[in-house]
Amino acid sequence: MKGSLNWTVTHAARGSDFFRERIPDPEAIRTVEDLQRLPFTTKEDLRASYPFGWTCVPLQQVVRIHASTGTTGKRVIASYTRSDLEDWAAMFKRCYEFAGVGPRDRVQVTPGYGLWTAGVGFQAGVELLGAMAVPTGPGNLDLQFEFMIDFETTVICATSSFGLLMAEEAHRRGLRDRLKLRIGIFGSERWGDAMRERISGLLGIDCYDIYGLTELYGPGTGIDCAQHAGIHYWDDYYVVEIVDPESGRVLPEGEEGEVVLTTLRKEAMPLVRYRTRDISRIIPGACACGSRHPRLARLTGRSDDMVKVRGVQVFPAQIDTVLAKVPECGSEYQVNIKRAEGREIFLVRVEA
Repeated sequence: MKGSLNWTVTHAARGSDFFRERIPDPEAIRTVEDLQRLPFTTKEDLRASYPFGWTCVPLQQVVRIHASTGTTGKRVIASYTRSDLEDWAAMFKRCYEFAGVGPRDRVQVTPGYGLWTAGVGFQAGVELLGAMAVPTGPGNLDLQFEFMIDFETTVICATSSFGLLMAEEAHRRGLRDRLKLRIGIFGSERWGDAMRERISGLLGIDCYDIYGLTELYGPGTGIDCAQHAGIHYWDDYYVVEIVDPESGRVLPEGEEGEVVLTTLRKEAMPLVRYRTRDISRIIPGACACGSRHPRLARLTGRSDDMVKVRGVQVFPAQIDTVLAKVPECGSEYQVNIKRAEGREIFLVRVEA
């Protein structure tokens, strides 16, 4: 039945030579524990399958593709059936609802459109919700503020860095009292408490952290709620495992490791034990908001962002935590690691 692990692995093994080699006995995979019998899959596997080697439906059923930026190698292609797009919009609608967005809101969508998943994903969720989409796309601050004021935008969607840029520029121009903004939804980049508080303070909005990646539909596959106590992820659409980044061992609930995903409904390009390189942990227990959906802790970083300094693993989020305790520190910083006289020097330059 679609929506189950067995459906996913059976569909994948039947539809793709890539998966057929990796899933010799789909009938044996029915529980999350059973997944551990299967090998991991990676972004490198996706690149090697370019453009459609991972696609598990006839190409006539693929109605859209998106692609990663390709900044670190061959672009990763994501393909979608009509059903995939409907599921993605439904997840995004749920994200908006968790953030308190309703049909009366006017949602300004500033992420890029085109090959990137973000802009069209944000817009599809707005339209399914029944709110008004204001699709300005990225850049052009004059246009952004003109439309915010003229259309009385109540919700802004952006990357965290562009959100900070808009917040600081709105403050510089003295626009806050002319804006109707009440909610900001930010993603695509890791951002810490200092940046969240600065955006929130300058614009007078409640900020939400949205989760997603190109391979898993795009953004909209999880979001924090009004409690801001972790990112609720949609366990009716995908399964999360947390594994040790080095050994691949599945870790118990509450321990931090690499996020590994298996989809439950994705037709064109299902994921089976896909290593995201994102570092997080599953938060034990129920959220105070009352939702049944489980939570991931805010991402610490990516396994390929981790550095070792004098034998100690360091992630960007750990630096965020330390700097957040220093009132004089701003929201932006730069880290330089260099060797001198046989030892490593870890230098942090901070915006004051």
